[in-house]
Amino acid sequence: MHGNANLEALRTAIPYIRAYKGRTFVVKLSGRLCRPGAALQHVVEQVVLLHQLGIRVVVVHGGGDQADELAQRLGVPQTRVAGRRITDDQTLEIAKMAFGGSVNADLLAQFRRFDTPAVGLSGIDARIVTATRRPPGDVTDPSTNQTLRVDFGHVGDIVAVQAEPLEHLLAGGYIPAICSLAADPGGAILNINADSLAARIATALGAAKYFLMTNVDGVFGDVRDPATLQSYMDIDQLDALIRSGAIAGGMLPKLAACIEALRGGVPKVHIVNGTARDALLAEVFTNEGCGTLLVARRDAARTAETPLLAAAAH
Repeated sequence: MHGNANLEALRTAIPYIRAYKGRTFVVKLSGRLCRPGAALQHVVEQVVLLHQLGIRVVVVHGGGDQADELAQRLGVPQTRVAGRRITDDQTLEIAKMAFGGSVNADLLAQFRRFDTPAVGLSGIDARIVTATRRPPGDVTDPSTNQTLRVDFGHVGDIVAVQAEPLEHLLAGGYIPAICSLAADPGGAILNINADSLAARIATALGAAKYFLMTNVDGVFGDVRDPATLQSYMDIDQLDALIRSGAIAGGMLPKLAACIEALRGGVPKVHIVNGTARDALLAEVFTNEGCGTLLVARRDAARTAETPLLAAAAH
């Protein structure tokens, strides 16, 4: 009976496999998911399966938790405003060690475990990302409505993404795994937001989907009430929820990046709990999905559905 259920699941997946073979997915992994262990192994296993099915996958990873832990060990205080890290001289060194060092290596080691060719990169490699240092400016935290004048230090805003090096790697059968460091034209290294990086890469590659994999189930109307999980939203609904103050902290830049990807032409953005069993595969290959699906406009998204996937919300 169990075998028949597996075969039925495979039959259900066939239209999705046909639709997405040869297309590009960008998968953003939070730093929390990149710790060595069972959760990372399972996430990478799902990415490897997508790769084996002919889907071109680019992985972008964070490393905030690992940077915080390293900073604590080194006695370097960390400051965030509206969910974004202020990067002083010492914190930049920590970011280089954590993002481009331990986190990237741990992720690549899991791909090696599955004998899958992944290539570790930063935005500095092959001029993939050009950034400029963010000037001091006023920042308003929607959760408190407080506005502060903030100098983020060695934090960069993305000016351009060169897709060609990634296209070459994808064409060669590799999975690029990119950390969130970039440089300006003068060679100054900058810490860039990993969610923004993933969104811009998804736009530059014309990705069919952008997945934000974190440790929460999706977007909630009220984070204290699991019943308020939003399974399907568009930009207007998301903007209204952010303005209401229901979204706070590190989720703010994540959702801003989701909106950026949608406005950049990525048709579907998915927020998925990477700690849940087979969450990524369920979101790709089943009608129901398991997280929050974001589209630019609900009506337009329904109209644009192909006949092959007309019944599929996800």
